[in-house]
Amino acid sequence: MRTDSSPGSLPAREHLPAAGAGTPVLDVVIPVYNEEKDLRPCVLRLHDHLTRTFPYGFRVTVADNASTDATPHVAARLAAELAEVTSVRLEQKGRGRALRTVWSASDAPVLAYMDVDLSTDLNALLPLVAPLISGHSDLAIGSRLARSSRVVRGAKREFISRSYNLILRGSLQARFSDAQCGFKAIRRDVAQVLLPLVEDTGWFFDTEMLVLAERAGCRIHEVPVDWVDDPDSTVHIVRTATEDLKGVWRVGKALATGSLPLDRLARPFGDDPRDRELTDVPQGLARQLVGFCVVGVLSTLFYLLLYSGFRPFCGSQTANALALLVSAVANTAANRRLTFGVRGRAGAARHQAQGLVVFGIGLVLTAGSLAALNAATADPDHSTELAVLITANLAATVLRFLLFRAWVFPDAPPTVPAVSLDAPPTAPAVSPDAPPTVPAPPVPDAPAARHPDAGRPWGDATARRRPAHPADTHPRGRR
Repeated sequence: MRTDSSPGSLPAREHLPAAGAGTPVLDVVIPVYNEEKDLRPCVLRLHDHLTRTFPYGFRVTVADNASTDATPHVAARLAAELAEVTSVRLEQKGRGRALRTVWSASDAPVLAYMDVDLSTDLNALLPLVAPLISGHSDLAIGSRLARSSRVVRGAKREFISRSYNLILRGSLQARFSDAQCGFKAIRRDVAQVLLPLVEDTGWFFDTEMLVLAERAGCRIHEVPVDWVDDPDSTVHIVRTATEDLKGVWRVGKALATGSLPLDRLARPFGDDPRDRELTDVPQGLARQLVGFCVVGVLSTLFYLLLYSGFRPFCGSQTANALALLVSAVANTAANRRLTFGVRGRAGAARHQAQGLVVFGIGLVLTAGSLAALNAATADPDHSTELAVLITANLAATVLRFLLFRAWVFPDAPPTVPAVSLDAPPTAPAVSPDAPPTVPAPPVPDAPAARHPDAGRPWGDATARRRPAHPADTHPRGRR
């Protein structure tokens, strides 16, 4: 994977302003290889559709992937006939290479691509790019697997497509439904950050881009499409599937080893509800539950392994106490780092001490369960002991999570103090050595509400943070 690049922060989503004269809002790329027969009717049909239905300026770019037939001449004639059509010639094959080249050089704020066979109904083009123009989403894809999609294709391609997407969901935890549909769009500012991280130059290019975008926190919009299979498609299914599986392995390995710098792609939303200081609302509960459950399962297996190892050399109570002690120390350390995100050595000893108190509670529960079992049966089976201990540990686990969250690793209190609206304003303290300041002239109220980020560049992360209004922290909100 490409790890030498240093991606910047993803820009905050904003509604795209009206483009100036001669600047297209949308650039639709059509990658082609030896398509002299289908290229002209495809471009003419797409150009006519955009002219009639698209309310913004547009451009159609034909990206020739080292064709050996008359495709470059057809593309050049189309560019000469239609002002909104351009052509780019590449001397190397690869759909991903063509998209990267054109998208990297384009000045349009929304970038899209579609296959030359126009298998996807063009009525889905405006719904595809509208969420990107409005600022709602970062990427948009056409989906042939949505329930409302209407698709005509053979059983073989249907099986391969669904199997491939199941592989993506199982191996890379992808949540988008259709990675292979040749009908996608992306905002240019997002593409500038993601493209340096995408390594593939062939058919796996857009799948890799989608996986990285999803892991980086981008919002992906899916549009159900009407799609008719092209029986004359030149795509080699077996070779393409093999290369895709190699790409899945490569990306999965990079994500598992942490070699991709996706953690640096922070999106500084000015209006993200997760950035607000909310009182009496638990933060990150779902994520903490998942992390705690994973650590708990591993700790339980570790505990049972230790108990089974200690049991032949000592009594059940002693084996239980030793196994609980060792596993409790490991459990506290794992939850401290993985579940509650506490890093560094500061407070580690205190957290372990509090964890031992929680361990004592678990010891009482499990020891009491064993005592009750021994009182009921003189010589219980080993399997019965394990079943009783598992049940007792489940009860202790629920209590352990509550104590960890509320006592050992509580959420940090908000640092912004609440300001009462009824309190008179106080002047800030001024040092006697400080130079005199001239107050700024009053600014008249604007006639209409305006987005706080209007007029600021997309890449300016510091400008997008609006200072908190003191009244926002009041229980009744701003008056």
